[in-house]
Amino acid sequence: MAFATRRKLFLAIMAVPVVAYVLVVGIWPLAQGIWYSLYDYNLIRPQRTKFAGLDNYIEIITDPVSRQALINTAIFTVGAVFFELLLGFALALSLWRDDRFNRLALALILIPVTITPLVVGLIFKGLLAADYGMIGYFLAQWGLTDPRGLLADQHAALATLIFIDVWEWTPLVALILLAGLKALPSDILEAASVDGATGFQKLRIIVIPLMLPAILLALILRTVDAFRVFDTVYVATGGGPGNATNTLMLHAVKQGLEFFNIGRASAIANLTLLIIALIAAGFVMMIRHADRKANGK
Repeated sequence: MAFATRRKLFLAIMAVPVVAYVLVVGIWPLAQGIWYSLYDYNLIRPQRTKFAGLDNYIEIITDPVSRQALINTAIFTVGAVFFELLLGFALALSLWRDDRFNRLALALILIPVTITPLVVGLIFKGLLAADYGMIGYFLAQWGLTDPRGLLADQHAALATLIFIDVWEWTPLVALILLAGLKALPSDILEAASVDGATGFQKLRIIVIPLMLPAILLALILRTVDAFRVFDTVYVATGGGPGNATNTLMLHAVKQGLEFFNIGRASAIANLTLLIIALIAAGFVMMIRHADRKANGK
């Protein structure tokens, strides 16, 4: 057997475990989910399972609870990512100078990122409780919030969850943007200073255009993660009050594990996956365009 043939055979054999892993862990569950979503399949009455076509997907659109979950997810994602990008950029600019204080400050502000979202939700649920929370008690007593607390207020609960997400993930956005700032060519900035450019002019004309790949990377990571939010919402509000904070992932879990409606839960999960894939594809195209523009191609 020729060397080239043996080399190809060796590489093919080495790739078999990876392909098997992807098929078993990635493709098979996905295919199973798509299959279930096409059936009226409930674990309470599995013997009455029947093919339903796209009925589960149509019901997501026509069902007001599902529509509210989709709207809540969109509002949560846009609100959280907007404030995280804004505050993260401000933090990155303030930490741009490389000195001991900024390195220490960066290490400290990253602490929220190390806490799991489940624990973050429990912490804020305790802090904001109207009857015993260190913050929520005083806010309720002073009449600044609903007597039942921020997380029990139908008009404030979703905004409070956005605030919690911003508190936890803004440092990560700042870290990504700070890496982008550190990679900027210093000679261009020095030349702009020599030419008399102000700080705002350098930010608008040089810094932001050159940082577009880093900005878009932060956007795609946080958008995808925020769109599939579950842990914090589950422990902090459980989707309530009413359906005020019900998100797509939480709605899918309720359908699957509380009502045992596997067909509907699979359809919601597939719809969430499709939306995330479309968002990710859009951002990837924007990153490639920004990268080509930054490199003058």
